[in-house]
Amino acid sequence: MSVVVLGYLIGVAGVLRTADELVLSRLAFYVAAPALMFATVSRADLGVLFSPVLVTQVVAVACAQLVFVLVARLVWRRALRETTIGALASSYVNAGNLGLPLSLYVLGDAALIAPILLFQLVLVTPIGLLILDKGSRSVRTALTSALRNPLSLGTLLGLAFALGGVSLPVAIMRPIDLLGGAAVPVALLAYGLSLYGSRRSPAPPEGTGASREIALVVLLKAVVQPVIAYVTARFVLGLDGTVLLAATLFAALPTAQNVYVYAVTYDTGRRLARSSVLLTTLLSIPIMTAVGAVLS
Repeated sequence: MSVVVLGYLIGVAGVLRTADELVLSRLAFYVAAPALMFATVSRADLGVLFSPVLVTQVVAVACAQLVFVLVARLVWRRALRETTIGALASSYVNAGNLGLPLSLYVLGDAALIAPILLFQLVLVTPIGLLILDKGSRSVRTALTSALRNPLSLGTLLGLAFALGGVSLPVAIMRPIDLLGGAAVPVALLAYGLSLYGSRRSPAPPEGTGASREIALVVLLKAVVQPVIAYVTARFVLGLDGTVLLAATLFAALPTAQNVYVYAVTYDTGRRLARSSVLLTTLLSIPIMTAVGAVLS
């Protein structure tokens, strides 16, 4: 987390503006992270790529989303699109900016996060976009949106190479590795800079009735989801060691910024999404630190 703190301090010192977060994030998202995922997955053990960690995440995501949808629709009578934003905010983890560094530097293998990235990009995102579009987006367009995502493309291409047992020459892999090496520090610097920007920026205008939705989302994302992942991994699948730690840590990741982007794009649940990203991000650091201390 020291690089995250450095990113925050860079913002405080004015070395970089909060607007520069976008440049760093785009560099990581479109160039460095896809290179890292391709290089990592193409060389990965297939057993790691298809590990039971994914099962724990699917169960945890489904439970968190189900609870939010039931409460929002049946108790609070919220609209479908606002409920969709809340369901995503309560379960969609920051697998890119935080998941990749966590997987590489804490768990020692960036390939561990690959199945979760694909699950979110190939399944969760298209379904959410279909609902938010109210049917105006075709099913085909929503499903192929994942294939236009640089992270999923890099991961899928690396998976194809791993399954086929294909190795690229060193002359080609060397620049890919060089670009991939920039993914983690650039993403963490952008993440720290975003924390400084979030502290300074006012919340978007929206009705005050979102407070209880925010509280429910934060509870589900920061507490319930990692607990469900741990229980599933430990007592249902019988996992232990690094795999158990990975399952719990990945579920404890904060809400991804993508959810706020969707909220702004579809002009619904903006305060809910923004507050969820900020609060779960602030809570995730002590929670993940505690998880690591207990399970390591």
